[in-house]
Amino acid sequence: MVIGKIWKKVVGGRVTPPGELETFLFLVEAQMASETPAQAVGNVPPEPSPAKRKRLKECFEYGNRIAAQENFDYAADVYTECVVGEPGNALYVQAFLSNLKKKFNNNKRGKTFGFFKLAPLKAALRKAVHSKDWVNVFRIGAEALKINPWDTGVLTALSQACEQCGYHEAQLVYLKQALDANPKDVEMCRRCARTLAELNLYDQAIAMWHKVEQLKPNDPEAPKAIADLTVRKTIIVGGYDDTGESRRRIEAVGGEVRTPDALSRRERLELEIKRQPTNLPLYYELAEIYVRDGEYGRAEQLMAKAYEITKDVAAKEKLEDLQLRRLRQALAEAEKEYRSNPSDQTKQKMVAAQKTLWAKELEVYKDRVERFPNNLAFRFELGVRYQLNEMYEEAIKQYQIAQTDPRRKGVCLLNLGQCFEKIGQHRLAMKHFEDAVQEISDRDAENKKRALYSAAVLAYRLKDYRRAEQHASALAAMDYSYRNVGELLDKIAKRLEAQRGGAPAEEEAVEVELPPGQDEE
Repeated sequence: MVIGKIWKKVVGGRVTPPGELETFLFLVEAQMASETPAQAVGNVPPEPSPAKRKRLKECFEYGNRIAAQENFDYAADVYTECVVGEPGNALYVQAFLSNLKKKFNNNKRGKTFGFFKLAPLKAALRKAVHSKDWVNVFRIGAEALKINPWDTGVLTALSQACEQCGYHEAQLVYLKQALDANPKDVEMCRRCARTLAELNLYDQAIAMWHKVEQLKPNDPEAPKAIADLTVRKTIIVGGYDDTGESRRRIEAVGGEVRTPDALSRRERLELEIKRQPTNLPLYYELAEIYVRDGEYGRAEQLMAKAYEITKDVAAKEKLEDLQLRRLRQALAEAEKEYRSNPSDQTKQKMVAAQKTLWAKELEVYKDRVERFPNNLAFRFELGVRYQLNEMYEEAIKQYQIAQTDPRRKGVCLLNLGQCFEKIGQHRLAMKHFEDAVQEISDRDAENKKRALYSAAVLAYRLKDYRRAEQHASALAAMDYSYRNVGELLDKIAKRLEAQRGGAPAEEEAVEVELPPGQDEE
């Protein structure tokens, strides 16, 4: 809605106040980024590669030099690249905010009349937070802070994104900036105290909870949190393990006390999940480690627990993806075994693994279409799974809906033709094959060849040899080695010659196109 209003002004030449056009262009870019497949629900910024981290470090050092020259605007743009490129780096966030404070002479309100440019950014930021698009939260939030680095709504959104991604040090920087803007904000004090506790800064966390007590004397959470943190601090200082037994006692009997530094990443994540049972990014990372170690069952149990605790749809989808990965791995192993030792037993094992995978995929995509009925990609995938499971009428319904997506229309027409052929609607199948030939771009060569081949074979079976010759010739011009197109052209030529001579030709079998996923090698 906000983008639409600004666009009307752009078209009408009424872009006021200054800078609104830049805001429009930024929001359009953010909107496009949020609609790409990469921006899935609950997405977390990827860990920077060593090369990117080196470039960001050089960028940061350059920003420091510019900021020292009091070129605050340019420095803000340079620091923004660092903050967005590695949002968990607290040093980058601290420098970014410190530069903005100097730019606005620490006036605690930011740019004069900045509300007009900030409002559409905050609307886009709320949308990104609602959809758990943390990548765009960091990106839009940084742009918003360049207008007002004390805006508590923007700072809260950024701290929430940091919390979900496990960037607790950066989260603390944003929270302290928000407290700088409003020191008496009780909720912000709570958030800050919890983050300090996550970082094991017990004295600072206790002091912050005392501040909550001062601002809200009857608060029931503050005294309990202070007591808990005091106990935790005593355990750490006194050298106790998780069971409360002293390290000295353990060492006296020859046991081993493992410090946090001695733990592997896997063990640290397992401990962090116990402390933060609702932090989904921790579950995702640990599940990937389990999968990497070949422990698919354990990974699935972990994500089942995550979904049970959070009831987050993203956790359920991650669980489903893990189940499908396990079944695909089992199928790959069965196929490998069959190739190395072809026999009825290994073939049956491979077919069984294939059918198990298709049945599970069907279950998963049925569930996703129920949750997201307007998602045409899910509709298409469900159609494919119905087709693979030989449920052709159900597949037709899904493909007919999915074909409204112009990116998949050609493939939908091709698959519809295959489904209609399976249920005996040959004329209807022929129409869809020929429509698919016209719709599929030449750049999608594989599907173009499949459509031409399907049309040629069906035309031959319908004894429309001229049409069969037309499609087979077009296919041969693209790829003469495709399947048995050369043999098919010979058979068509014999039929046409027999028709011209008036003599009946002997019926010959022709290979029939198989549904997706069943193509013969």
